[in-house]
Amino acid sequence: MYRFIFKTVFTRIDPEKAHHLVISGLRLSHRVGAGRVLERLCRPEDSLQIRALGMVWPSPFGLAAGFDKGATSVLPLATLGFGHIEIGTVTAAAQPGNPTPRLFRLVKDRALINRMGFNNDGAEAVRPRLEEIREQISRLKRSGRHAPVIGVNIGKTKVTPLEDATEDYLISTRMLAPVADYLVVNVSSPNTPGLRQLQDISALRPLLAAVGSAADDAAQRHVPLLVKIAPDLADADVDAVAELVSDLGLDGVIATNTTISREDLHSDPEQVSAAGAGGLSGPVLAERSKQVLIRLRAALPRTTAIISVGGVTTGQDVAERLALGADLVQGYTAFVYEGPFWVRRINRSLSRALRSG
Repeated sequence: MYRFIFKTVFTRIDPEKAHHLVISGLRLSHRVGAGRVLERLCRPEDSLQIRALGMVWPSPFGLAAGFDKGATSVLPLATLGFGHIEIGTVTAAAQPGNPTPRLFRLVKDRALINRMGFNNDGAEAVRPRLEEIREQISRLKRSGRHAPVIGVNIGKTKVTPLEDATEDYLISTRMLAPVADYLVVNVSSPNTPGLRQLQDISALRPLLAAVGSAADDAAQRHVPLLVKIAPDLADADVDAVAELVSDLGLDGVIATNTTISREDLHSDPEQVSAAGAGGLSGPVLAERSKQVLIRLRAALPRTTAIISVGGVTTGQDVAERLALGADLVQGYTAFVYEGPFWVRRINRSLSRALRSG
């Protein structure tokens, strides 16, 4: 049914407007009580519970950052069965993002190109939403209902110069670490000018050290800290990041963000060119994402978590990433193409794999 609606309705609507329609529909269904029904249908089986980053996760599969930038739809999304939901990217100051249109579908490749530019309401506005969400999740846990882990992804405000990036991240860190189950430093989006330069080890080391210390101080507890890296890093740079993560005792790495590459696409080259600059996501990213995962797992101690993301579509894809050494797996783009019961299908596939294994 969803695929029919996608083909006949959503493909005729601007992708960003279609995204907001889906979000609005989920929130409405939650308000009228349909969320309980969805939760019963989609809740992952207890056998899928895993332990990572010092927490129990209802399923190893979760929603990547970018879908819910402002923590406005966490609980409606939770009813679909995600083991975790990563909100953001959130910046210190509110910002509108890049001019529209800024989100494009490549249907032949089941891919997306986005240059959203960290559009979000800012850390101060997001903080009270997460406080309320944490209270609601505590109630869900007490009553034995499905309650996902909540991650917070933070990035640099566009107008902040690179030389002031650390202080910019620290504003978001101090505001949001106390209400995050884990925190992610995003230095790999291609849509904020200069941001990827922060992946250079000389810039990344002081940034991560400062954020880690500030997060724990603000929360008065240890907040697991991860860094999200790009698939476009050379292998030597991936190795350098792994060495840095080990040196700093960082909790984990998220690999990978979207790519600036346009190789191996089946879509009309004119359509790809017309979409313009931005990060590409979807199945075309899967191979490089797996290569980075394998490289990181070989270099990092088993106690350092890896969240694999990029090109994940099926339960088999998730199982493969776990077998390759990922502790957790995230998806996003396939959600757009597969619809709300996509998560349920993945969790059921994982449950069957566990039983047969």
